[in-house]
Amino acid sequence: MLPCLSGRLRYRLRTQSARVDGFVGSRRLHYTIERDSGGRWMLNGEPQHDVTGLIDVDLGFTPASNLLAIRRFDLGIGATTPAPAAYLTFPRLELVRLEQTYRRLDETRYAYAAPLFGYDEILGVSPHGFVVDYPGLWTSVTASG
Repeated sequence: MLPCLSGRLRYRLRTQSARVDGFVGSRRLHYTIERDSGGRWMLNGEPQHDVTGLIDVDLGFTPASNLLAIRRFDLGIGATTPAPAAYLTFPRLELVRLEQTYRRLDETRYAYAAPLFGYDEILGVSPHGFVVDYPGLWTSVTASG
């Protein structure tokens, strides 16, 4: 849910950690996000108290974040779950609590809602759970060659 700016980001995302390097506009970014065994999140070594106890981290610029929750919950068709996450905000970079829910509609679709952003759409997913269609935000494109 980033504003449209030019840039280049490289990231590594895991359930309880992430690293982001690159630039957006003229702003250089280097962020390390980690969750310790006590459930406390750190952003570049600084405690992020509002997200203590959350399991997943969410980087708003990539649907790879959704993959973590989709695979971890492994919902049956028709099942719904809340999935709050530690969300990296932009342009003020901090971790905030992102309330979100997933409801599995069938093998390749999830109803997804993130009220903080007024987002409530149907996500298309691959058989492995990777989001391939994030309406209004992101669509996977297969390279031909």
